[in-house]
Amino acid sequence: MPAWVWEERVIAPSARLLRALHDATDGFDRAGRSWQSPTHRPAEVVCHNDFAPYNLVFRDGLPIAAIDFEHASPGPRVWDLAYLAYRLVPLAARGNPDLPWRDDRDRRLAVLCEAYGGPSPAEVRAVLPQRLLELAEVSPPEDAALYRRDASERE
Repeated sequence: MPAWVWEERVIAPSARLLRALHDATDGFDRAGRSWQSPTHRPAEVVCHNDFAPYNLVFRDGLPIAAIDFEHASPGPRVWDLAYLAYRLVPLAARGNPDLPWRDDRDRRLAVLCEAYGGPSPAEVRAVLPQRLLELAEVSPPEDAALYRRDASERE
């Protein structure tokens, strides 16, 4: 990813874009539909399940749209927000070759959660290990190892 993806000015618009997507699917009749990805409870909205900078369309360095919805499925809002936080704050362990380490992660996570309109940073951090471990189960071995390592991150 280009370095500008991790500029602070990308965080709030990304969170608001995810919130708009979730709000658009709130109340969507999900019963009787088949999904490629598992449903997670509570099934509040249709989650993108891969809402990350590499699946966002940018104009002038800001996100304006999301692409790549093949993994969408019902789930809680925090499920998607946790993955966005992982990729954009980012909340990976030191040494992850795909995501830069940032000392200002707590502040950036707070900005993300506030721009989305909740849940809290603590709720996002609580869901993230499960989110990453589930992703590790369906990933190639090298990626799975990174996800498992990042799931154990407690800093």
